[in-house]
Formats: sequence, C-alpha cells, structure tokens
Amino acid sequence: MLSPAKTKYRKFHKGRIHGEASANASLSFGLYGLKAIEPARITAAQIEAARRAITRHMKRVGKVWVNIFPDVAVSKKPAEVRMGSGKGAPEFWIVRVRPGVVMFEVEGITEDVARAAFDLAAAKLPIKTKFVKRLI
Repeated sequence: MLSPAKTKYRKFHKGRIHGEASANASLSFGLYGLKAIEPARITAAQIEAARRAITRHMKRVGKVWVNIFPDVAVSKKPAEVRMGSGKGAPEFWIVRVRPGVVMFEVEGITEDVARAAFDLAAAKLPIKTKFVKRLI
C-alpha cells in the first residue's frame, strides 16, 4: 500500500477540507479521468482497491495514472483504553481530497471501457465522482 518514506512530523491534526481544488483540477496525462465532486479523506487501501479495479477491467491495456498520494498519518488509540495518556500511534495513511481533483487518469482504451472501469473504481471510494474526458 502507498505510504510516504519519510514525513516531517509523525502525527497530524485532523483538520478540515475547505474550498475547491486548484491543483490537479484538469486532466494532465490521460484522455479520461475520474474527478471528485465532494471533499473527503481517502485511505491508501481505498486508492489501491480503486486502482486494481481500473487495471483489471482494462485487462492491462493502456496506461493508468494515480494523481493522489496518501501523505497524512491518522492515529488511533487501542480499544478500551482510558482517556488521557496522549495521542494514539499512527494507524494508516490518508489523502485529503478537495472537490474538483482528478484522482485517476487513463489512456489507450475506448471511452465505454474507461467509463465502466471508473464506475467500478467509484464503487470502491467513499465519495461522489464524475467521469471527465479531454476535449480535443
């Protein structure tokens, strides 16, 4: 699963996701893309599940780009632990996705195959998404 090799800090504040995306708001590499419509925290496992769904449906023809990377650690305390005694240990990694971010891109396949692959990927993600294509 995806995780950064090194970060400046071990633990992060939860934070809030405000505003629209400015970076990664349009297609950069591929012909078709999957764009986020609402803000969310997406885990590394969800990104990997969506990527596998896309790749398998494409039957490994064409190319896939993943434009998001989980670089925020989420900490958790063990079950049935009393209050206090500090913050829990880092448990998994997330990425904060703003509305308008193109999360996945593909090329080298037809539009209907891309739509079907992105439908499968969208089912693995906890947010509403939409299919976008490059205007040529």
